[in-house]
Amino acid sequence: MNNNKFALLDIICYVIFPLVIWHMLRDPIGDYYAMLLSSVPGIIYTIYRFKALKKINVFGIYMISTLVVGTLIDVLSGSAINLLWNNVYYAYAMAGLFLVTIIIRRPIALYFALDFTELQGFDRQINKKLFFHKKIYYIFNWIVVAFALQNIILASIKAWLITKYGVEAFDEGIILRQVVNWGLTIPIIGGYLYVGKIINDSPDLVKSASQTVEEEKESIAQES
Repeated sequence: MNNNKFALLDIICYVIFPLVIWHMLRDPIGDYYAMLLSSVPGIIYTIYRFKALKKINVFGIYMISTLVVGTLIDVLSGSAINLLWNNVYYAYAMAGLFLVTIIIRRPIALYFALDFTELQGFDRQINKKLFFHKKIYYIFNWIVVAFALQNIILASIKAWLITKYGVEAFDEGIILRQVVNWGLTIPIIGGYLYVGKIINDSPDLVKSASQTVEEEKESIAQES
């Protein structure tokens, strides 16, 4: 499936369906349960996208973990206003976790890149050596910062909307989530493309990474 079709499904499953369900069901069943049901299309769609990866990897584990935790937070919130506030706190917590991966020198953006390049047929071990090269490694750190900012900005906007409009902030929150996500996706994609450019312009880095991996394999073979 091409990117245009995925973009269209994003709009349908993450924006249109939730808004329609919210407005149709909030009066018959109440705000809280309407919010819970409005998340079902997004959950089903997220599982579908996860299955499209065809294997378990860091990105897949991240998708499923955030899906499960987010759903539990929604179900256990108990009321519509609590659900909204808990999602604000959750977004701040996710931003913090992203930044922690930088502190422990395991930027999650780097492992996402390893997963996607492996799916395209590239050697994971060689790419790992390549991605941890100082010049490339720092770019991945900045990509993680962009992921964190995405959550911080969205959570801050949601908090302001909830304070001002209460549960009526749900509409604006759905739309703004997609706007912020798409807006910050541009520099994130730009970061990944820049990594690709550095690699394409530096065949010596690829050669060095390949040689290092081969030497490590030979060393392991000799020890065994």
